[in-house]
Order: sequence, then structure tokens, then C-alpha cells
Amino acid sequence: MPISVRVSLCLSLCYLGACAAVGPEYVRPESPLTPDWYQTEREGFETTPEEQIRWWQQFNDSALNSLVELAHERNNNLKIAALRVLESRAQLGIAIGNKYPLTQAVVGDATAVQASKNAANTAAGDLSYTQFNVGVGASWEIDFWGKFRRGVEAADAAYLTSIAAYDQVMILLTAQVCGTYLTIRTLEEQLRITNENIAIQQRSFDIVDVQFKNGSTSELDVLQANTQLLSTRSTVPQLQTELYQAQNAMSTLLGMAPSDISDLLGAGTTIPKIPGAAALGLPADLLRRRPDLRQAEYLAMAQNASVGLAESNLYPSFSLNGSLGLSAAGGTDTTRTGNSGFGQLFDGDSITYAIGPSFVWPFLNYGRIRNSVRVQDARLQQALIAYRETAIQAAREVEDAAVALDGAKKQNNLLEEAVATAVRSSEVAMLRFNEGFADYQRVLSAQQALFAQQSRYVTNQSSVVASYISLYLALGGGWQLRYENELLDAETSETMMERTNWGDLIEITETETGVINPDQELR
Repeated sequence: MPISVRVSLCLSLCYLGACAAVGPEYVRPESPLTPDWYQTEREGFETTPEEQIRWWQQFNDSALNSLVELAHERNNNLKIAALRVLESRAQLGIAIGNKYPLTQAVVGDATAVQASKNAANTAAGDLSYTQFNVGVGASWEIDFWGKFRRGVEAADAAYLTSIAAYDQVMILLTAQVCGTYLTIRTLEEQLRITNENIAIQQRSFDIVDVQFKNGSTSELDVLQANTQLLSTRSTVPQLQTELYQAQNAMSTLLGMAPSDISDLLGAGTTIPKIPGAAALGLPADLLRRRPDLRQAEYLAMAQNASVGLAESNLYPSFSLNGSLGLSAAGGTDTTRTGNSGFGQLFDGDSITYAIGPSFVWPFLNYGRIRNSVRVQDARLQQALIAYRETAIQAAREVEDAAVALDGAKKQNNLLEEAVATAVRSSEVAMLRFNEGFADYQRVLSAQQALFAQQSRYVTNQSSVVASYISLYLALGGGWQLRYENELLDAETSETMMERTNWGDLIEITETETGVINPDQELR
């Protein structure tokens, strides 16, 4: 075949390789949520376009702000999520590289050959010679059916999925730090009121003990007072144990071994206060804010490309193969022939080349490929339904957190009044006992009620803040800080660059993921 015909055929195959990719084109799934799916606005909630990105700063707690910042810098799970983004970026580079010649190699060899005198067609010529070859070879599978383009789509969606997964880890980490901090402050407050009640009950015990020794009351009153005092004291070790465990949990979130973090917690011992109103943002923005929703869509996007990848195997694959080199051979007895072969290797007559197309078509696949397409399509439908379910669950989480916050705030007002009443009741009961107008049982009942109401009040205060944290976790707040920070810290980047030649990949990852717009991500 003339060279011009071969070149024309190869160019025709390359042109056909630009045809539309097989498989379904991705269609963004419809959201199961209406644009205004929030329930009727409750008192203390605002639906505005403004978002509270650093929502934890609404507590006005400098210690908490510092802890969240440290966690974002040091947490190991967040670092792993960032490295998975880098890994996905490298995988995307592999997929993009598949669009170009798959093999590109420089080859060379020198082979000594001794042919058999008794073999066919060896009657003439040198039976002993050395063969020298040097050249370049390339093989390119033409993306005729869009297989590699679908591969790039799948890898790109996987890359975006890893970014969404990083965002999800960040908002979970932020909520965990805030929740653990709340636990620490709640336990400290519980210890404070417990010690206050121990002091109150100790004074009561001392009074009734003196009266018993003076014969003014019975031993039963002393025993009951002591029982109540010991019971209250017994709660202290458990609270201290839980406090140490919460501090250990905070150390872990900060990427540290369990240690004393008193300097990081600061001297404050009060439960954080929530702001007057919680900004919910617009209902329609939830799909953009929630990383797990974006992650679910990217998974569907990647699976959609996988259907095309599987379907491309139904059709023949076309490749373009070529090589260009130099080849020469010479006898081993250079005194007789005067030629070693190597000396002729770089002569013009030693040029050798080969170029041409080839194809492979597994037409007898016994239904395996078709069933493979069906498997991928079934997984695509699962991913689409999973996206819908994730959206519904996200809506439920927002509504549940809003209801819990609203209920806890209302209950808090009642419990605050109940505590004030219990304090007064305990004071009056002790006063009337000292004046001889009431027995000691009234004092015991009043003190028990006081301790119980104070404990309930502290627990509910914690529930108010916990519901506030859950609300912003459900709303997907906080991951936007990715735009402002590099994914990998300088130490990790330097270590990896020293160990492996990453080129500009690490820098590309940090730059790209720092400017990606969520609306552009969902393409």
C-alpha cells in the first residue's frame, strides 16, 4: 500500500475518533425539594440570602474560635481528606493521558545469532552474525467511541467528589469540635452546681447534726441529711471522668495525643450562648451548601460515564501503530567480511519503518459486555435514587434541628423560672426548719428539687446549643473556608515534594480547589 494511502487512512481514523461518545449524556437529576420547602418560619429563625460561614463565631467565645482554627490546621482526618483530593487529581491526569498515544518508547538491542546449518533456507549467507537495532515506537488507540473521553468524565467527577468529601469532613470536624467544647463546658457547669449543692447540703447536715446532739431533733434527720450529702458527692467522680474523656476527645480532634489542654480551653467555664436569631439561608441554596448532596451528584455523574465506558466495549477498538528505526547486521568474522554491522547501522540504507492501523473486536463475548453495561446502568439508577434520598434526608435534618432548637429554647425559659423557684423554696424550707415551723423532711425535699432543677436547666442549656450546632451541620455551613486556605499544609507539601517529583500538581490542586465555585462544580 502506498505511503499516501496509509497516511490518508490514519487521518480518517483520527477524524472518526472525534465522533460523539457512546453512552448516555449526563442529565442533572431533579431535586425532590421545592424552592421554598422550609416550614412556616418560627420565631428566632431568619431566611435570608446571607450565609453564616463562620457560624461558630456567633457564640462570641474566643477559646472556641481558637480550637476550631487549630482543628482545621492539625486534624489528621482532614489532612487525609486533602490528600485524597490530591490522589484524585493525579488519577484525573492518568485519565487525560489515556487520550494520547499509550506507548511511546525508544528501543535498542544488539543480538548475536548463530543459525542452524540444517535448517531450511540457510544454504547461503552468513549463519553467524550480529543484529543491531535502534528506533522509536508508538501505539495509539483512537478514541473512536469516546471511551477515553468517558474515562476523563468519570475521573473528573471523582475528583470533584473528593473535594466534596473534603468539605464534608471539614463541616463534620467543625461540628465535632463545637460539640466537644460544649460537652466540656457543660460538665464544668455541672461540677460547679454540684459543688454548690454539696456546700448547701453540708451546711444543712452540720445544722441538723448539732441539733441532734442537743436533743432538738432525731437521728433519722441526721441520717437522711448525710445520705443526701453522700449521694450528691458521689456524682462528682463520674462528672470528672466524663470531663477528662471529653478533653481527650478534643485533643484527638486537634491531632494531638491525649494531654492537658487547659491552656487551650481558657479560664471560662460557662456554656456558650446562642445569638438571638439563627440564619437559615434560602431553602433553594441547600443543595449547593451541603457537601454530601454535591458528593451524591458527582457519584451519579461518574457512574453515568461508567455506562458509556462499558458500552464502548461493544464496538471494535481502532489503534494506530508505528515505528521508525535503524537496523543492520554483520557477520561475526569481521576479518572475512570486513563488516561488523554496527558500522552500517547509521547508513541511510539501514532506515526501517512501519505504520498502519489495526482493530480488535470481541464480537463473541457471550453477552458478557452487554450484561456489564446493564450492571453499570443499574448502578447509575441507584446513584440517582441515592441522590434523591440524600436530599430528602438533608431536608429532614434541617427541620429536625430547627424543631429541636425551637423546643429547647422554649423549655429553657420555663426551667430558668423553675430554678429560681427551687432556690427560693430551699431557702424558705431551711428558714422554717430553723424556726421550728417545719420538719427536716421539707428541707430534704426542697434541696433535692433544687439540685434536680439546676441539673435539668444546665442539661437543657446544653441542648439549646447542641441543637444550634446540629442546625448548622444540617445546613452545611463552614466548608467555604476551603476557598481561603490551602488544602495541604506547608510541611506536608514539602515532605511529599522531597520524596517524590510531584511537579506542579500539588500547587495546581491547591490553586484550583481554592477558587472552584460550587455552581461551577455541579456542571
